[in-house]
Amino acid sequence: MSNEKRKKGLVLLADGTIFYGRSAGIEGTSFGEICFNTGVTGYQEIFTDPSYFGQIMVTTTSHIGNYGIKISESQSKKIFISGLICKTFSSVNSRSNSESLKKWFQSNNLVTLCDIDTRALVRYIRDNGAMNAAITTEVDKIDDLQKKLKDFPSMDGLELASKVSTKKPYEYGDNNSKTKLAVIDLGIKKNILDNFSRRDIFVKVFPFDTDLEEMLKFKPHGFFLSNGPGDPKPLVKVINTAKQILAKDYPLFGICLGHQIIALANGIKTYKMFNGHRGINHPVLNLNTGKGEITSQNHGFAVDYDTANSSKSVKISHKHLNDQTVAGLEVEGKKCFSVQYHPEAGPGPNDGNYLFDQFLSKLK
Repeated sequence: MSNEKRKKGLVLLADGTIFYGRSAGIEGTSFGEICFNTGVTGYQEIFTDPSYFGQIMVTTTSHIGNYGIKISESQSKKIFISGLICKTFSSVNSRSNSESLKKWFQSNNLVTLCDIDTRALVRYIRDNGAMNAAITTEVDKIDDLQKKLKDFPSMDGLELASKVSTKKPYEYGDNNSKTKLAVIDLGIKKNILDNFSRRDIFVKVFPFDTDLEEMLKFKPHGFFLSNGPGDPKPLVKVINTAKQILAKDYPLFGICLGHQIIALANGIKTYKMFNGHRGINHPVLNLNTGKGEITSQNHGFAVDYDTANSSKSVKISHKHLNDQTVAGLEVEGKKCFSVQYHPEAGPGPNDGNYLFDQFLSKLK
């Protein structure tokens, strides 16, 4: 830790609650929905996950920045969180061959507050739910910030996949592979693509709103719906594309937002969670095998249990053991399944890695 003098900063929540702290050296103001992640490692992978677009991240681990960053470990080409709140921000990186997190944040102009009582802040979010917030070093402009925060859009009903999806199709992996997969990019992480590539699957990644006919020109053996930010319900075209894929009986796999799209395509409801699941230690039960899995999770929306459980078109395959929410689905009579968690980890455990092998068997 350096002994640099740090400016005052504050967190202003939508309900008017204020938490005080200090700037980590990147000054200004940022708005977003506040959320927290309980992972003790993997902060770089979290910051570069497109699913966090539009969110201000509170990290519950005590130190951020102490092991620096390595660009090769990023899950995308840039930082996607709107701002960071942490307890202790280290300007010194101890890991060999690493780069400074602070310099990386400065180059991205990411507003960062430290010396916040994150335990108290997380307990407040747990009790009162996720809400919009502002983080700022402009501590004398609270009245002005409150007005701007009041007009900031709610995550409920907000379509964000278009903000993070690729603008042009691109290919990933070995083009000599005999297995081809069309990926619909709603905010995909690099480690998902790596998992496909390691299984000798040649991938073509398409923008989120690509017509099925256009993707079929690639002659894929199946389709994948990626993770991503925002509410799934406004993604009407993607939902209709999923229906078309199922009608043509192609193999289809979905993760996180992709899982919610598959649910909606089968008439299953989704809803905004009180404060979401975000961390690398969430327990899930595989209802097919009876085995438990420790999983990486990042989502603020979920599939409604009652409509999924009463549906004749889907079967619940996994459930979250902390709150019994739906963690996985299988579509009856189709080569289609999905999970609410992240089997590719990055960061996190690899308990769910078998799902990529399961999908490969369906592609073949």
